[in-house]
Amino acid sequence: MPLEFRLPKLAEGDATGSVAKVLVEVGDQVQIDQSVLEVETDKAVVEVPSTVAGQVEKIHVAPGQDVTEGTLVLTLAQRGQAPAAEAPPPAQPTPEPPAEQAAKPKAPPALAAAPAPAAQPPAAPEASAPDSSVQAVEPPAQAPVPGATGLPVPAAPSVRRFARELGVDLRQVSGSGPAGRISVADVKAFVRAGLRRPATAALASSLPPLPDLSRFGPVHRLPASAVRRATAQHLGQSWPNVPQVTQFDEADITELEALRHRHAPAVADRGGKLTVTAVLLKVAAVALRRFPQFNASLDLQSGEIVFRDYVHVGVAVDTDRGLLVPVVRDVDKKSIADLSLELGEIAQRARASKLTLEEMQGGGFSISNLGGIGGTGFTPIVNWPESAILGVARQRQVARWDGGAFKPRTMLPLALSYDHRLIDGADAARFLRYVCEVAESPFLLALEG
Repeated sequence: MPLEFRLPKLAEGDATGSVAKVLVEVGDQVQIDQSVLEVETDKAVVEVPSTVAGQVEKIHVAPGQDVTEGTLVLTLAQRGQAPAAEAPPPAQPTPEPPAEQAAKPKAPPALAAAPAPAAQPPAAPEASAPDSSVQAVEPPAQAPVPGATGLPVPAAPSVRRFARELGVDLRQVSGSGPAGRISVADVKAFVRAGLRRPATAALASSLPPLPDLSRFGPVHRLPASAVRRATAQHLGQSWPNVPQVTQFDEADITELEALRHRHAPAVADRGGKLTVTAVLLKVAAVALRRFPQFNASLDLQSGEIVFRDYVHVGVAVDTDRGLLVPVVRDVDKKSIADLSLELGEIAQRARASKLTLEEMQGGGFSISNLGGIGGTGFTPIVNWPESAILGVARQRQVARWDGGAFKPRTMLPLALSYDHRLIDGADAARFLRYVCEVAESPFLLALEG
């Protein structure tokens, strides 16, 4: 009997993915735990091992195909069993309607919901016992859809307030209570259903349809990668749902740069590279311990602020597949040299599509450094459910007056975007100024790190 290999669960929170590469061909012998498929899901490419052994009879997926848990991937013949010849699927007989339904036509929903005319007296009850199967054919009366008929949405003030906090339009929520009354549980169910929708559907539903661009000249289309679709969905949720503000400042890193160049050879001997980003990781860890609200998240459903007792920082990495954000864990417990080594390793794995899903989860704060490319500044988008992100632009040489003469100084532009629901502007200014002060006086890392 042929064996089937179906796609297992990829990771917590990742229900769908896209086939990046099929690693076997028809006729290959497959062993248990042998990788047979590469699946691109969220922001990682995952190798999927087989849970069965045998000879591949048929491959049911192809590169670029969207797959989910339970998707049939391979059909295999057991060892010692000749592969079965592929036969056309048997014709499915057309099911006949039940006799009761054939005998009694289904009433249109509008007629079923309409009240009986006043001139018509109610029909006398039949003497025989009612047939439950016949009664099931009659559609039940439907309550008016809120908003569609101009009627007010039935919901308590507390439910309306809860929906406003989540940005939910109650006219789109189906109520489970009497006469379609909407409860808090209905709002939560509506939000959960929206989060489970595929990235492309969620993105498309929030935008008007794309006009026909071919009217103005030749165009060509390419399928968006799973990374690009996930990025579009995630940032599309973050931008309208997180009221964010960006605070700008600049740090004089002249002394920091001198120290970095002085100690870079020692880090290089260990196989790492002492970069500004590695130093800023440690600076951010010190700042997050001093200002814990920047390492917290707002839980609107419970009305609570969730403070992280750990310091995990995401670092944006530019790859040929798109932007990936691996997370460096326990930054506050590691030295700058150790962070330099780890940062180089995860950046290399990101560009080689070798990151695991776990390595891109759990961050409480993010850093995006575009200084190696250029630019004088930018406004990074908060990586929800985080509450803040630090943007780093290209450092520049300026002449600064020290009281007796102009001297060259190295200035680093910084931009802090933050969730204004959780963080006030004054606190953001203090946080960013503290980051600048620590970067300007590296000895503070030893005192407070």
